[in-house]
Amino acid sequence: MTFTAFYWMVFSIHAIIILMKVLNNDLKTSIFKGIYVLSGDDEFLKNSYKKRLKSAIVGDDQMNFAYFEGKGIDIDAIIDFSNTLPFFSEYRCILIEDSQWFKAGNEKFFDHISDKPDSTKIIFVEKDLDKRSKLYKKVKDIGYIAELNHPTDEELKNWAGNIINRAGKKITVSNMDFFIARVGNDMERIKSELDKLLSFTLDKDIIEEEDIRAITSISLTNRIFELVKMITNNKIKEALDIYEDLVALKEPPLKIIILITRQFNQLLQIKELTAAGFGEKDVISNMKLNPYVAKNLIRQSRGFDIALLLSYVKNAIDLEEAIKQGNINDKLALELLMLTR
Repeated sequence: MTFTAFYWMVFSIHAIIILMKVLNNDLKTSIFKGIYVLSGDDEFLKNSYKKRLKSAIVGDDQMNFAYFEGKGIDIDAIIDFSNTLPFFSEYRCILIEDSQWFKAGNEKFFDHISDKPDSTKIIFVEKDLDKRSKLYKKVKDIGYIAELNHPTDEELKNWAGNIINRAGKKITVSNMDFFIARVGNDMERIKSELDKLLSFTLDKDIIEEEDIRAITSISLTNRIFELVKMITNNKIKEALDIYEDLVALKEPPLKIIILITRQFNQLLQIKELTAAGFGEKDVISNMKLNPYVAKNLIRQSRGFDIALLLSYVKNAIDLEEAIKQGNINDKLALELLMLTR
């Protein structure tokens, strides 16, 4: 086997990695900014840094910690807590989640942060930010705003590759593609599966595909791939078995239907691209797919003509809408989808 190490990952810099470096440096040096704002669509990263910052600032000290959440937060309680000096500690920490102040604004808090004590550190966790708001601009000047959006596949491979490198192991490009395709793109899940994989390969220097297959569990996306395969091959019992397994794992039925719709859409796009003369590399580039996933989808698309895929996509969208409107239950919708021809 030809070995291609992921050395390039160590030197690949992306915006998400830079944001994490700033936060990691503050955690390492224990030199904290007055205000942090953690925003973006990656819940794993937001929760991870929220916990790490809070722990580094006050640890388990509840006397010097206050938590506020949602609309209608008592701003006077925040200001009172913020203005009180820490009790037998270097800092006080206030954690505020989903305040929406970076959209709706809060003049009283805006006025407060200009002269709040340096000993009080404030962490915001927000879904949405308005970069035009006064509060956003103020915090950007005096604190740190980290928009932690979900990494691309390349950034995920970079991140996972660095974890593998630090463990003293190597992995080929193709096996890294296979690993990410198999376990999915959720960072928490990737980290969990990596921990299992590194423990499993404790006595090995190189991680092989057989190791990944042996110890990692298959992601929801992969199960959906198999489900679509069963549907399109008219294997209704097998498709229902996979569906029941997913429901037993507490996957929301509507989410399953939505993912099926997405895969039919991907197959249709691939079919149209290949019909227009695009090769495998062009398809991967145009659709920004993991190479391992793309190869499987390209292979699967060869069994369809465009008209059939269009009928699958239309039926999937119609049934998804019917479920949302309460006109049909999800299991019956899936059974109807299987009968599409």
